[in-house]
Amino acid sequence: MQNLNVLVLEDEPLQRLVTVTALKKVMPGQVHEAASGSEALALLEHCERMDIAICDLKMPGMDGLAFLRHASQSGKLHSVILCSQIEPILRQTTASMIRRLGLNFLGDLGKPFNLERLTTLLTRYQNQRHGLVTALKKSELPTLADVIRGLDNGEFEPYYQPKVALDNASLQGAEALARWNHPQLGVLPPSHFLHIMEHHSLLDRLFWQLFDQGLALRRKLAQKGIPLSFSFNLHPSQLASQTLTESIATLLVLFQVPSSSITFEITETSLISAPASSLENLVRLRVMGCGLAMDDFGAGYSSLDRLCELPFSQIKLDGTFVRKMGHHPRSSAIISYTVALARSLGMSLIIEGVETREQQERLLELGCDIAQGFVFARPMPESHFIAYCIR
Repeated sequence: MQNLNVLVLEDEPLQRLVTVTALKKVMPGQVHEAASGSEALALLEHCERMDIAICDLKMPGMDGLAFLRHASQSGKLHSVILCSQIEPILRQTTASMIRRLGLNFLGDLGKPFNLERLTTLLTRYQNQRHGLVTALKKSELPTLADVIRGLDNGEFEPYYQPKVALDNASLQGAEALARWNHPQLGVLPPSHFLHIMEHHSLLDRLFWQLFDQGLALRRKLAQKGIPLSFSFNLHPSQLASQTLTESIATLLVLFQVPSSSITFEITETSLISAPASSLENLVRLRVMGCGLAMDDFGAGYSSLDRLCELPFSQIKLDGTFVRKMGHHPRSSAIISYTVALARSLGMSLIIEGVETREQQERLLELGCDIAQGFVFARPMPESHFIAYCIR
């Protein structure tokens, strides 16, 4: 772990002592402490930069909320960890406030003090900083000409993230995610190329390359006695195509893949003002026997309306609810509600973003069956996924 500059803002002496002592044991760097917001601001003024502030909210004088507002204006504070006993819904709103102040919210430590949770949040900061440094080392982002060259040379390929049963981690299917094997920059995620592709109408070329490779792998696995279900992401601009469903049907026949084993994932927000041609394609895909998953369920503002109007067969619950589950009771309630909703509608439910065994166990208690996330497996190239399937 790299050296960090951390500020502990806590008015209760014993809690502050416990936090400071733990920090000095688990991380290299300098630990500052303050008993009030004004004292914390004075410390901030005399340092060049503060990596993280571990911040209580309720205290005499200048409270944590006021400190965060002033700290954001100074430009010296990067990230915040909350450590407060106020109601979960108030902590959640405070987290939103922190983000809108332009600060990086790492998570909620809660009270009483939890060393394992603190270590997790510090590691999260280190991983984020490592990712930023890596990105900064890449002096140039790919250009349009570079993207076209990559498409022409077949450098784009699907990475497969398994979907597994929560109770025993048995493989249920996989989602195909776009990756670019760049000859100089290595494996790049969609954030490096999707914007360029969308702006220059190249998403179709990407989709058909990934779909071809995915169907070929599905056929290969079926021949080995592993007939998995695969899901692919569709962009709203592709849904408007008049040839979309015909082309999909042709490839399914060509690769001898049953339509029932293919699901297309579509974000709910992309369908708010979808044209009639997009809705026609949704109907045609379902008539063909393909599945339709509402991706990032709960991330938009009209999820229930979309479920009523459109022929979805699957719900994928946005991972933010899982991440908040341990610290915000309402998130658990929403997950439980979504389980009941999916069952009453006759839809399958996939839980996204499962990262810990504790989350896995809690989701099982809430009645969830299938999930995907780093605790089970990260997205992997075809050769690794085949090995994963036949292990």
